[in-house]
Amino acid sequence: MRWRIAILVSVAIAISYLDRQTLPVAVQSISRDIPLNNSQFSALQSAFLVSYALMYAGGGKLVDVLGTRLGFTVIMLFWSLACASHALATGFALLLASRFLLGMGEGGGFPAATRAVSEFFPAQERATAMGIINAGTAVGAVVAPPLIAIVLLHASWRWIFIITGCFGALWTLAWRLFPAAPNSAISHPISGSAAGSHAPPLAWFRLFGIRETWGLVTAKFLSDAAWFFYLFWLPKYLYDARGFDIKAVGTFAWMPSAAAGVGCLLGGGFSSYLVSRHFSLGAARKTALGLSAGLMPFVVLIPHVAVSWAIVLFCVAYFGQQSWSTLVMVLPADLFPQSVVGSVAGLVGFGGAMGGVAFGELAGYLLDRGFGYGTVFALAGTLHVVAFAIILASVPAVEPLALNHTLGCEGAS
Repeated sequence: MRWRIAILVSVAIAISYLDRQTLPVAVQSISRDIPLNNSQFSALQSAFLVSYALMYAGGGKLVDVLGTRLGFTVIMLFWSLACASHALATGFALLLASRFLLGMGEGGGFPAATRAVSEFFPAQERATAMGIINAGTAVGAVVAPPLIAIVLLHASWRWIFIITGCFGALWTLAWRLFPAAPNSAISHPISGSAAGSHAPPLAWFRLFGIRETWGLVTAKFLSDAAWFFYLFWLPKYLYDARGFDIKAVGTFAWMPSAAAGVGCLLGGGFSSYLVSRHFSLGAARKTALGLSAGLMPFVVLIPHVAVSWAIVLFCVAYFGQQSWSTLVMVLPADLFPQSVVGSVAGLVGFGGAMGGVAFGELAGYLLDRGFGYGTVFALAGTLHVVAFAIILASVPAVEPLALNHTLGCEGAS
């Protein structure tokens, strides 16, 4: 049952990444009807990320209150309708509004996924399960360029948003038809876990007084600043700096996302393998995180090499980032009680999305003022290394936290 849940949730995450990639991949065609400069393109991504960040935090609380099953239903239906609404846009303002609504809907996806992992998987399997779920990001991003290229060759760009919105509606139907988990699946205490269902509830605002919360939020702010830049700007970089057309983007832009999927599976799988080889949970998580972060500085070479090598380096960056992301997003389930895992995951995702807003706006500003992609990639290449140092400092032990439910955290038990 639990592995089928992981696969179904992975499909939901795949749809979310397909939906969010529709605008970046189709931007050249959209710009013929709605002209967009670099700053406006940044504003569209910021509108998505600001609402995504707010709903990531609020969505975590929502799934804690409604439960994973009902919460995911509401979230998916909302973002699917928001995606389809892009087809109605006749100007920049309406496109901006649709982007904001899409981010609001998608913000609850990963908190719901993290809660599902917390509910159904023991500690030694969680990284692998999160890797399977996180691999959905790669599937959606892999499918997006060729699918959008095919649609654009035969129809208006508006049909892209209608088609991808329908995918979400179909997933919701499958989710509601999927049999509910038996009570035994969630009533057993999970060995080696912070996710015991019998812990008393912790007030949401108390999470802000816990060092590990701030460490994870700050690390995610930095690493996702780079990630959302790669994710949203890769097609535009290939259009602007490498002279690609939509056919070339459809042919090559899926490759880094395929590498990201491998990173999801190998990063989580490697951490689980180390645990099975009697590494402590902390040593397993931090070893895999450090290796992932060590791959990211290679992006500084992208503007200075031939296009074939640039694609290879993007593949390395996507692999490292999604290996990293899988591990960071499983840490809330390792550290916090199940009653607040969704809320903590939401705060961590909020930090990541706000990092994407900040760095996306900076990228648009720098590019419109002639600094070039070399400067932007040089900045992006340092962020994961700094984020890893912050995790080392703020999460000294990866084990269930002893929480004082009136005053906050007393430290790791």
